[in-house]
Amino acid sequence: MRHTRGHTGNRRSHHALEGVKAVKDAESGNLRLPHRLDEATGMYRGKQIFSPKEKRVHTSKAKGPSTAPPTKPAHEHAHEEHANAEAKSLKGISGKIATGGRPKARSGFGGGA
Repeated sequence: MRHTRGHTGNRRSHHALEGVKAVKDAESGNLRLPHRLDEATGMYRGKQIFSPKEKRVHTSKAKGPSTAPPTKPAHEHAHEEHANAEAKSLKGISGKIATGGRPKARSGFGGGA
């Protein structure tokens, strides 16, 4: 059914965004949402609900090359052959012919047997 621009506007009149209604805590002065405990102090309505955890100091790693010399070569395993390389080699054309051309379980089609 068709509807007018007025109908659409009336429906969308409730879609306006509202600002966050934060309140300033009386004891600590931190901003928090109303009717919720202060996470910095662990207090709610004058009672201690929980003891706050100590904040960890994050040590940020500097970007760029490391100043320490590398202990191992960058790609130690690059020259080694993988253990399942033989199984992967069977997956070519002959592997598709031997297995019927379809995988046993396909994504989105339930479990395969």
